[in-house]
Amino acid sequence: MNFQQLRSVREAVRCGFNLTEVANTLHTSQPGVSRQIRELEEELGIELFVRAGKRLTGLTEPGGHVLPIIERMLQESSNLRHAGQEFVARQSGRLSVAATHTQARYALPVAVQEFRGRFPDVSLHLHQGSPKQVAQMLIDGEADVGIATEALGDYPQLIALPCYRWTHSVVVPPGHDLLDGPLTLEALAEHPLITYDNGFTGRTRIDRAFEDNGLAPQIVLTAMDADVIKTYVQLGMGVGVVAGIAFEAERDTHLRALDAGELFGINQTRLAVRRGSYLRGYVHAFIESFAPSLTREVVEDALASDVVVREEA
Repeated sequence: MNFQQLRSVREAVRCGFNLTEVANTLHTSQPGVSRQIRELEEELGIELFVRAGKRLTGLTEPGGHVLPIIERMLQESSNLRHAGQEFVARQSGRLSVAATHTQARYALPVAVQEFRGRFPDVSLHLHQGSPKQVAQMLIDGEADVGIATEALGDYPQLIALPCYRWTHSVVVPPGHDLLDGPLTLEALAEHPLITYDNGFTGRTRIDRAFEDNGLAPQIVLTAMDADVIKTYVQLGMGVGVVAGIAFEAERDTHLRALDAGELFGINQTRLAVRRGSYLRGYVHAFIESFAPSLTREVVEDALASDVVVREEA
């Protein structure tokens, strides 16, 4: 048994059982991939894949049982390499962070700047995506750390830890009648609204608040990006609902903001890592810089206990 056999099985599943794609991913030939899989099956004494001729079409029942073990073995081999690198080069390496636009634009800059000052020899890569994409990048090993408000706590492959709480704000042009208050859901429902796409930045709480009060908001435009939302509010297309951290009075001088915490409740931003992963020292340093409550001890305890911290209802 060898790691190339294990990688061939894992990538066959990830590539939808397309051996050509597996061969390209592993930088080998298709016959080589087939041979690696067959040799592992012979050694284990079971067939891992359902076949139609020479094509793989799915996992057998034994294959479905074995796959998580293969995933864990490859994860631990990666951890072993990282542990060795930790001692060879404590202050150099690579850190990949996946985050939603709101987190990357408004929450991360201070932590990124501080990290670059402390670890100039670490190559820092910042990826943006939807909460689901952030989670998938973590699961696939493309990111070391993921940051988002929604979805991260829904994946059993991830350890999701609470970072900070925040509320939404309603943004309007100066002189708008909502500024005369009080701000209510009924008053908001009378205006065209511009807010986040489904699954982004607390959108679930916004929808739930209107639904629980029997109201049907006029959502005329949605976007992933708070800056886009604010742009169209400024053009007079509607009233915006954005994360409170996305409003900057010094920059957004053509807009006014009203706190909407009492309307939509408190949201929880989470930081997630892959379950069972080994985090190098500088990864812990980045995490603590972004969320001081997530000390190395807290994160390592969560990884060791294998517990997902879930948001309170």
